[in-house]
Amino acid sequence: MSWNKNNFGLPFLPGNSFRDITKAHFHRPQTLVYQDGFNLAYHPTVGIGGEPLLLEQYITHGEIDFDFDAPQIDDLALDLSSYHRPQTLVYRDGLNVAHRPPFRSGVKPILSKKLGPRDKYEFSFKPPNIRHSQDSFVGGFSPDYTPGYINNDKVLRFFAYFKEDCQYSAKEVYCVRPVVLYYYLLDNTMEMFEPSVTNSGMLQGKRIKRHRFPKNEQGDHYVWKDLNLGIDLEVYGVMYHITQCDAFTEKFLEREGVILNDPELMPVDPYTKRREFHPPCHTTPSCFDRRGKFLAMEGKVLQFFAMWEINDDGNVPVLIKYYLVDDSVEIREIPAHSTRRDACQYFRRQRMYKKLKEKPFPRCVLEVSDEDVEEYYTPVDFQLGQRITLWSKNFFLYDCNAFTREYYQYNYPRMKMTPIEMPMAVIKEVHPDRKKLPEIPPYNGYGSLEDSLQNCLCLIPKPPRKNVLKMLENDHKVLHYSARLDSQYLEDHGRCFLLSYHLSTDTISIFEWPIPNSGIISGKFLKKTRILKPDSTMEKPEYYSPADFAIGATIEIFSHHFVLTNAARFVLTYLESMASQIPARTLDSLRQKMGVQTTDN
Repeated sequence: MSWNKNNFGLPFLPGNSFRDITKAHFHRPQTLVYQDGFNLAYHPTVGIGGEPLLLEQYITHGEIDFDFDAPQIDDLALDLSSYHRPQTLVYRDGLNVAHRPPFRSGVKPILSKKLGPRDKYEFSFKPPNIRHSQDSFVGGFSPDYTPGYINNDKVLRFFAYFKEDCQYSAKEVYCVRPVVLYYYLLDNTMEMFEPSVTNSGMLQGKRIKRHRFPKNEQGDHYVWKDLNLGIDLEVYGVMYHITQCDAFTEKFLEREGVILNDPELMPVDPYTKRREFHPPCHTTPSCFDRRGKFLAMEGKVLQFFAMWEINDDGNVPVLIKYYLVDDSVEIREIPAHSTRRDACQYFRRQRMYKKLKEKPFPRCVLEVSDEDVEEYYTPVDFQLGQRITLWSKNFFLYDCNAFTREYYQYNYPRMKMTPIEMPMAVIKEVHPDRKKLPEIPPYNGYGSLEDSLQNCLCLIPKPPRKNVLKMLENDHKVLHYSARLDSQYLEDHGRCFLLSYHLSTDTISIFEWPIPNSGIISGKFLKKTRILKPDSTMEKPEYYSPADFAIGATIEIFSHHFVLTNAARFVLTYLESMASQIPARTLDSLRQKMGVQTTDN
């Protein structure tokens, strides 16, 4: 703590010192600095707030004399602000070197300066026999000095591998696993990593954490002099073979006098090598396009009506389905018309073999694979009027559906698919073609006609099929007409509408134009809907088309009558492109409305 010398002649006792009220700075001086990476104690030159030290104040006022034989120096030491000890151990060229300090704690002279020649002989300081510089003291490091941990902060890298036995694989005996070995010169520690391989199924990454690898059971550890190319390194019972190293490691070992062996190539893993080269195929690969068959035969099924000949007393009628997409066969029961239960499945859908390959006795097959089958059943094997054996069961084919007859007539014209007359009692009971179709109820007006029909045909309705090709060709093509509402109510007079016919889906949408102060909500009047003609029936539905939209024609939509008053220019252009399908009355009304003269083709 700095002390104000202006005590107005009072002795330096507690209560006689006064603080300077004009003082504005109270920061303490810096006493710890860093030099060459070491934290060194630094003797302050000024006191708190930049005031002179107490010792300098005494020297300035002439109240102290550096006479070390005088007794007041020990008393003065009690008032010094610094009591740090001098530096007695320094580093030089990476070695800790002891040297003789020039002063004691608190910058007091050492005892040898206060003793006589005889006393100096008895209390002389004997430094060890180590070479050190004369400027090896605090703040006296050479500017070229570098600590040892900076020079040795390098890493040696070696590439190695080890072989791991594969005990549970019939196709490989061992596998080669490469690793990377790091040696840290700073503390002689080592670390091992294994490069990660995608989809290898093995735990890879850091294999051994950083520490000193044990060399033997006597407690020795590996050092950089023990590492070389082409040698085996045993670490924790695993033998690693070093093959190569990087350029820095090679230069370091050669500079230290180590003779490196020739580098070796990393061996190839047998399993990886076998995966790259496929075994030669002695059979000619098939040129059959399975994808093309799937696109052409998807949803096409051959149906045969047969009798399952169980015994001589009775037969069971069954339905045999042959799926052309994958040549699979399914056999189902044909329930009687009087029952309400569902038909059971005798044989699930699968490919049924016709002939197996001959193999020497004994022969035991748990599951029949393609390698065991010589020939599968094809459509050629299903002939009406003949018996066919499926899974050791005899079936007599007597009839088929219309699609099956057309398929055989086009692809196998030599096969005559003539139905066989069965007893009338059996046909009336089980033949699906003679069953009475359910009566379709009348349309109730909810939803579209196709959706309502699907609810009548099956319990879980399926969405009706759409003409995708037509949707792609006529996408974003719309015919716009202007219309007015023909109504008997006076409030509906003057209401104008925009009628749009969408060519991609053959639907009609209506939009009403707003009329100020009419009290009628404008906007969407009808969403996209297929509209039936008034004179059409549910059995033979007829929908509105562009041929019916002539200027002045009345369109009835859900009991609302709309009169067409005008049309867009695109309507006439589109209808003229297909004039053969459009009535002349419709084209003439459009040309007359737009003022276009009729051209003779």
